[in-house]
Amino acid sequence: MELRVSEKYKGVSGLEEAAQIVQKCVHCGFCNATCPTYQLLGDERDGPRGRIYLMKSMFEGNATSKLTQLHLDRCLTCRACETTCPSGVRYGRLLEIGRDITEQNIERPMKERLIRFFLRKMLLSEGLFRFVFNIGRLVRPMLPPATAKSIPRYRSGRRLRTTKHSRRMLLLDGCVQPALMPAINAAAVRVLNLVGISVVVPSKVGCCGALSLHLGGIAEAKKFARRNINAWWPEVENGAEMIVITASGCGVTVREYSQLLSGEKEYAEKAAIISSMVRDLCEVVAKEKPSGMSCGNGRRVAFHSPCTLQHGQNILGLVEEILTENGWLLTPVSEGHICCGSAGTYSLLQRKISNQLAENKLIALTKNEPDIIASANIGCLLHLEKRSERPVRHWIELLDPAGGMR
Repeated sequence: MELRVSEKYKGVSGLEEAAQIVQKCVHCGFCNATCPTYQLLGDERDGPRGRIYLMKSMFEGNATSKLTQLHLDRCLTCRACETTCPSGVRYGRLLEIGRDITEQNIERPMKERLIRFFLRKMLLSEGLFRFVFNIGRLVRPMLPPATAKSIPRYRSGRRLRTTKHSRRMLLLDGCVQPALMPAINAAAVRVLNLVGISVVVPSKVGCCGALSLHLGGIAEAKKFARRNINAWWPEVENGAEMIVITASGCGVTVREYSQLLSGEKEYAEKAAIISSMVRDLCEVVAKEKPSGMSCGNGRRVAFHSPCTLQHGQNILGLVEEILTENGWLLTPVSEGHICCGSAGTYSLLQRKISNQLAENKLIALTKNEPDIIASANIGCLLHLEKRSERPVRHWIELLDPAGGMR
């Protein structure tokens, strides 16, 4: 697909890269077959191919309306299309650039701007988010059942204080996860301790930048990436082996720091090293094979593989293999490649589509009567948990040597 970038965008960061990506698209349409929004809405502009045409038109300087922004907003960034694409189009990266350009050129209504501002301020500030969440927990018993269920339940997790081991890995705490479900990373620390790995959580590491990218803020995402690299770097120089991430949504973003900061002389090399060190927790557990983890004893589990795990990081089957090896019986899940509708802030900004996808996903997950539903990303867990009659847990909690499934 040919693209001639308009003079008005010449020199704009990312446009040369966007042009190269667009030109790889042969508009075959295979992507639409796996796109959740195209499957639901049936609108070409709500599929990857149509969105690429919209962005191409914008980059070429044609008039761009609020409608273009709407169709880009509706994308879940699930990247199922990348898994399907025979031409290797990096659609996720293209969308980041396209959203950034639309944010600069199309002014949103005041209500939208306020909502997005509030989401960024609340979710990016652990203190503010924890404060708002704690108020929600206090009033939860007084709310109608349907409203109360939308407030996540807190799952505490006391970190294990272990003897220092010769092996050290860095652990990304994340934004929302420490406030809502510290049990996840606590379980990860205990499992890694079984194989003699100490976990280090540098205090100055914050949001990975995924939220900013979802909301069209590439400059803000770059700022967070630089801050995290600065915080990790002394530990890297001091011999830390890897950066372990328990939320696959964060994992795919940090893996792409090298891409995000490729044009920055001061950070490009460091970003490439940081990206090469990222491992999802399941990769570490599968390689190290800890003994002493909690056993499933034949209980049935349905695993929802997050889009950021299977499409973003191309990690397939590892969690399922680990659970099976530790006594869990995996139940079949149809259309496992389809997004659950969480997608960062998507569930808050595109509620109708998000809710429909969640309902469809839960039907598929519960069809074969599992005892529990497991996933590998905090956003997916929260999104499914508030609708599910069955418990929803991070897969590492099922293997926690301090007690397994709670």
